[in-house]
Amino acid sequence: MIKTRPVYALLAEFTEPEQLLAATKHCAERYRDVDAYAPYSVEGLPEALGFRRNRIPLFTLLGGVIGGVAMYLLQWYTAAIDYPIDAGGRGLDSWPAFVPATFEITMLGAALGCFIGVLLLNGLSRLNHPMFNAAVFDLASRNRFFLSVRATDPTFDIDETRAVLEALGPLRVVEVCA
Repeated sequence: MIKTRPVYALLAEFTEPEQLLAATKHCAERYRDVDAYAPYSVEGLPEALGFRRNRIPLFTLLGGVIGGVAMYLLQWYTAAIDYPIDAGGRGLDSWPAFVPATFEITMLGAALGCFIGVLLLNGLSRLNHPMFNAAVFDLASRNRFFLSVRATDPTFDIDETRAVLEALGPLRVVEVCA
């Protein structure tokens, strides 16, 4: 008995970004699990894929707020509660002295929040992606444009989806094994 690996997606290869954009718009109307790969930014491609909001600014804001509040509270607790020293007649909770370190840690927290957000939202914690199983996919970082329709889409039928992709005029359509 021969075991076949399940199909992860169908991958269509294009030579021009305009072809990819037109194919993406066509497939996004029909399928939900569509993704596009290009060696550089293609104007209009995120909108064609259905990206509307970016959550990276939220991660950045949360990281900055958490870092700034934590640093301020750490300094306040240390200076006013844990080890109070009356230096120069100033108050124990003299906030102007806390501003430089608080600002620095706010910026660090924002940068770390942004970095963690990018990793999480892009799914980059994965060490190997099934798309790397396609022999031609290495061209996505050089000079080719790819459109994939994943098998997890509810309307995915391998023969019908292949016919839809081939009608868009790609160089080739390949199956990507999971």
